[in-house]
Formats: sequence, C-alpha cells, structure tokens
Amino acid sequence: MATIVTLTLNPSLDNATSTPRLYPDGKLRCARPTYEPGGGGINVARAIRKLGGEALALFPAGGPTGDHLARLLEDEGVANRPLPISDWTRECFNIVEEQSGQQYRFVMPGAMLNGSEQDAVVAAIGALPQLDYMVISGSLPDGVDGDYLIRLVEAGQARGADIIVDSSGKPLRQVVSHGGLALIKPNLGELAVLAGVEINDQDQIATIARSLIDAGKSEVVLVSLGPQGALLVTASDELQIVPPTVKKQSTVGAGDSMVGAVTLKRSQGASWRDAARYGVAAGTAATMNKGTELCRKADVERIFAWLSEKR
Repeated sequence: MATIVTLTLNPSLDNATSTPRLYPDGKLRCARPTYEPGGGGINVARAIRKLGGEALALFPAGGPTGDHLARLLEDEGVANRPLPISDWTRECFNIVEEQSGQQYRFVMPGAMLNGSEQDAVVAAIGALPQLDYMVISGSLPDGVDGDYLIRLVEAGQARGADIIVDSSGKPLRQVVSHGGLALIKPNLGELAVLAGVEINDQDQIATIARSLIDAGKSEVVLVSLGPQGALLVTASDELQIVPPTVKKQSTVGAGDSMVGAVTLKRSQGASWRDAARYGVAAGTAATMNKGTELCRKADVERIFAWLSEKR
C-alpha cells in the first residue's frame, strides 16, 4: 500500500461558535464552542481518512493548543506525528452571526519555527520508513520562507516521493521554480501570479498550465475554478470537470478535500482523469456541509458517479 504523508507548517486549533448578533463593545454571548484540527495538510489527511484511506499528518506543535490538536486527530483516527516546538500552536476562531448567517473567520499568526525546529522537520521526512506521496499544503508561519519549502521538497524527492503542493504567493512561486513536482493546485489568481499575466479565457489557462509542465515544473496542473470545478492539464491531456449544482453551506476545507481525494485516488492507481474527478467530487461535497466539517464519503461517491457518467 502506498504511503501518504501530509506536511503542515502552520497548523491551528480551530474554535467554532455562534452568537445571535455581532456588535461592538458589549458582551457577545456565544454557543458552546467546538474544536477541530486545522491547517492545510492536516485537513488533507483528515479528508483522506474520511474517504477510507490512511495518511500520516506531520506537523510542528507546541503548548497546550498543540497537545489539544494532536488529541483531536487521535480521536478522528488520523495517524499523526507532532514535532515539538517551543512556541504555542495558534488558535483560530470561526464565528457565525445567527441573525444574518454570515461567517467570520479570525486567523491568528502561526507559531514561530526557529532554525533547529525547521531542521527537525527536514530530518523527520528523511527518517520516515516509507514515503510514496508527500503533500505540502497550507500557509507558512512568520520567519519561514519559500526557500525552506524547497528544502522540504528536496527531502521528499530524495526519498523518491511524488510531491504535491497546495500553497500560494511567493512560497508557491519559489517551489514551482525549483520544479520536479507531481501536482500543483493553483486557483486562477495563483496561476496568473505564476505566469505573471492576466488570465482572460480558458484557452489561456491551459496554455499557461502546459508551459509549466513542459518546463518540468510539475507533471500535472489542476486549476481550481470554484463553482465551475477544475481544469486538469497534463502533457497530453486537458479536461474541465464541472460538478453538479449543490446547496452550498461553506467553502471551508473544499480545497483540502480536493487535494486529499486526488492524492488518495492516485495512490490507489487511478488515472489522473479519475483522480481529478474524485477530487472535484470531494471539493464539491465539502461545500455541502456547514463550518469545517470537510467532505462526507457518501456525498463524494455519489458526485463522483455522476461525474463519471458525464465522460
């Protein structure tokens, strides 16, 4: 069985609650909070687990919030390996205003990683007994730049792993410039930044994606198109996958669900087309749930079957 490891450099303990109405100065009485693990790679591992697969979530963790995060993953049955750091893992807040139904997301700065702690993450990758797929997903904490991502990619590549990256901004540009990736999943804005041009039509999207592939930057580019699904581009193939219309409750975790589903299908030997369809199904299924619930397997399988019939 192929081994999947997800890497989250900026994990969080996510606290969700609701209050009747938001207003300044007064005390806002809130519902009992719920806590969930957060961070790109962590949510990818959680999605894989929800879909019946296994993945090891590797992440730096510190303080009581880091301990709480690890316990929550244990409760979900997600294999995890927290790497001790001195700073506390951040805690983020999601608040729903009941009167309007609007959601407010308060994202805190990530825990700092000093030089030795950064080295420990690289060493942990090298010490893994097996590594077939490594997913690097999420933002970077302060003090960590894209050059460090390249070190992590090289550590995974030295183990012969397929590297899947879901990031943004300068870190994404730097790691794509390094090249040799198996998959990147930019949205339209991120793809435009990578190309340094404005994107005005779908033909342009495919041309830019294929130029990255031809240059050896990534074997596959899966461009996220929001409600329009995704555009899969390989060296010899191009496929837009448009999901069915569903009642959208929240977009939180949709991208992570997509990446998790794609990685799981590929690890099971599926073609890129089927893996991308499964990813779009998972991303769509995640939007059907409130808050940060991610995708449900039954919804994913139903949407995947619908997409497969539309070949």
